[in-house]
Amino acid sequence: MKTVAQLLRTKRNEVLSISPEAPVFEALGVMADKNVGALLVVDGESLVGIFSERDYARKVVLRGKSSKETPVREIMSSRVLYVRPEQSVDECMALMTDKRVRHLPVLDQAKVVGVISIGDVVKAKIEEQEFVIEQLQNYITGR
Repeated sequence: MKTVAQLLRTKRNEVLSISPEAPVFEALGVMADKNVGALLVVDGESLVGIFSERDYARKVVLRGKSSKETPVREIMSSRVLYVRPEQSVDECMALMTDKRVRHLPVLDQAKVVGVISIGDVVKAKIEEQEFVIEQLQNYITGR
């Protein structure tokens, strides 16, 4: 069973973040440039929230706010779920499914060491299942 630490080693592990005081428009620009759906909101060394496309759609567009004038802190999700490096990919999938989130920061002793997405988790599960299938096929055929 693959752990979060193992998953992080197999992906480009750039932690993208934004200040809570930055305008939403700036956050959207970073997300577009990096082709990601969420940014961690970091104040100094502290994780204070997460900003996602969903936050933008529900809290800016639908409320008629301006993305150039609204700071990220006003619309970010401040209750941030996270995982630890030693947790399993299965635990992450269960948490993401249960809480309906697509991104989880990875914290090691209160320090952000990465971010995993639902895509990362699904990819890891598919690889794990492909490996098991291959081993079973080899066993059956006697290779």
